[in-house]
Amino acid sequence: MKTTNKKIYVTMTDKFMSGWGMAENMINKYIIICDTLEEARTIERNAKKRNEMKYINIKRDKPYFNPKKYLLTFENYSELGEIWKR
Repeated sequence: MKTTNKKIYVTMTDKFMSGWGMAENMINKYIIICDTLEEARTIERNAKKRNEMKYINIKRDKPYFNPKKYLLTFENYSELGEIWKR
């Protein structure tokens, strides 16, 4: 029997980091990789408290965004600071 280690992704647009620096003329998508739905819901709840984050979604499949329009920043839940995990 095959065991899958399916990840859950929380995607959001970072309004503050979009449009300048490495994301000049682009939209910065911040994507958190989670191991459980509970982790994903924690990230979603905390992202909604942040004014710079919008379009927050939980996805079961690895998200795809056009690289000509979006700069992607991936982070693992386990490596995030306390502000995201409360």
